[in-house]
Amino acid sequence: MNILILGSGGREHALAWAVRQNPKCDRLFVAPGNPGMAAVARLAELDILSGAAVIGFCEENAIDLVIVGPEAPLAAGVADDLRSAGILVFGPSAAAARLEASKGFTKEICDACNAPTAAWARFDAAGPARDYIRAKGAPIVVKADGLAAGKGVTVAMTEDEALSAIDDAFGGTFGDAGAEVVIEEFMSGEEASFFILCDGTDCLPIGTAQDHKRVGEGDTGPNTGGMGAYSPAPVLTQAIQDRVMAEIVQPTVAEMARRGTPFQGILYAGLMIEDGHARLVEYNVRFGDPECQVLMMRLGAQALDLILACAEGRLAEAAVTWAEDHALTVVLAARGYPGTYQKGTEIGGLDGLPEDSTRIVFHAGTARQDGKWLANGGRVLTATGRGATLAEAHERAYALADAIDWPGGFYRRDIGWRAL
Repeated sequence: MNILILGSGGREHALAWAVRQNPKCDRLFVAPGNPGMAAVARLAELDILSGAAVIGFCEENAIDLVIVGPEAPLAAGVADDLRSAGILVFGPSAAAARLEASKGFTKEICDACNAPTAAWARFDAAGPARDYIRAKGAPIVVKADGLAAGKGVTVAMTEDEALSAIDDAFGGTFGDAGAEVVIEEFMSGEEASFFILCDGTDCLPIGTAQDHKRVGEGDTGPNTGGMGAYSPAPVLTQAIQDRVMAEIVQPTVAEMARRGTPFQGILYAGLMIEDGHARLVEYNVRFGDPECQVLMMRLGAQALDLILACAEGRLAEAAVTWAEDHALTVVLAARGYPGTYQKGTEIGGLDGLPEDSTRIVFHAGTARQDGKWLANGGRVLTATGRGATLAEAHERAYALADAIDWPGGFYRRDIGWRAL
């Protein structure tokens, strides 16, 4: 098979690494990719938000399957365009991608199918939103309704913090994504991520993970796109997973199908667990980043078989081969992230690092210039380890991170602290 992966981050590097291991994969392209992926895939300059451009590339290169990594092409309808052209694609339609593209839409779906989630209200103007916050008090959660690259959520512990989040959203901090806000009840408990393949009808759970959204150790500081993750998540016991499937995921998929917008792709359910009960925090319609890195380390070559079964509507006959293993990834980010950070700082120590089925550094935001590795983003690298225990995976991941010489970067030292 000739396969094209759309995206350029650590998630796409991990997907490419796993897909490349499967003998079904003949030629593998990543568009636009990054230089760190060049060892496993051919990089292609391509506007991944243009369905026409992606279709043209597929026709020129006899692509058999397109895997859409990030959310933006899905929201732009690229998967729809590919399906219309008769090209096999893994990823939901733009209508189904609203489960991530609009927080308010997701809440409406939850209400329609009685899926447990936080109480909520939606606003398109600052004044009523401020009044609502003053009436409800803190703690409270303020979310930009649209796509904000993981940075549009404020868990406000004080009323002033919540009001400031309203000012940010309606003041243009998140662009069009903040034109409306969803304000939610604060949910206490432990947060975890549950990943389920859906082909429009059938659903197949493929893994659990916990990520660390806060920039600082001890889960302090502002939210980020994610500073590290580990899999599996001990808090998501099999009993809780079964209830989530029955009470949240399957009712959601049925409601989407009932509306004529069946969901096909990966459904990433962010959950809050308290006293053995789960409520939905949010849905994403793509693999998380950095959760994808730990999932791909554990799934390996079978990831492609599962993705194919999903894209072809064959999930009813698919199964996951679970290993009794653990994976952990540490994000190396540019100093200043998630605020202002400098690009172009040199990264040493990357060449010659060990790379096998138990340890690898996935590139998220790197550039190559004059034989040197340079930082080219906020989250730049993810050092990932796999082992028989979480402690072993932790040791391998941090050994990789510690071997990288990057004065312009930083990383948390406590990824996995809850489980460890």
